[in-house]
Amino acid sequence: MDARSATTRLFTAAERDDTDDARAALLAGADVGARNADGATALLVAAHHNAVSVARLLLEAGADPNTKDAIQDSAFLYAGAAGLDEILAACLAHGADVTSVNRYGGTALIPASERGHVSTVRMLLRAGTPVNHVNKLSWTALHEAIVLGTGSDEHIEIVRLLIEAGADVTIPDGHGTSPRQLAAGRGYDEIVALIDAAS
Repeated sequence: MDARSATTRLFTAAERDDTDDARAALLAGADVGARNADGATALLVAAHHNAVSVARLLLEAGADPNTKDAIQDSAFLYAGAAGLDEILAACLAHGADVTSVNRYGGTALIPASERGHVSTVRMLLRAGTPVNHVNKLSWTALHEAIVLGTGSDEHIEIVRLLIEAGADVTIPDGHGTSPRQLAAGRGYDEIVALIDAAS
């Protein structure tokens, strides 16, 4: 098997979470940094398929968790946004840049907060992801947890975690609306109470 065929085999193994095949491809000379037509590495493909064992193998083989595809996603950013904590933890252990941003100019913490991934938010905060980073929509993680959240128990807990980690509850959105006003306007009384307690 030549290196090109081995690299193709590596991408297939990443889709299937086939660790044995991935290991064989690497031994045959597969390029761990190669990209597919979408600019994705095998590691990002593994993240897309939540292929945890292959992702770990690739990281151990030197795959970069920060390499981005054509739409500015990396394995680290995707895992954070999708709440794939096992892959996220592996990326963090292998040098993920917690300040890196996606195509919306947001850190992994912002979509994780929006989508209610409590354990992911906790992990990203522990890793030092900036809590007050503002994306291209003029939103922080706190804004997204409110505006794009549902007021669920998960979103309430995320707001609590963000505030505990130093979220600035006075930062307005792009229209000058405060997090408290955004929460009050949606009837999220428990979030309003958390913001008031931090003010």
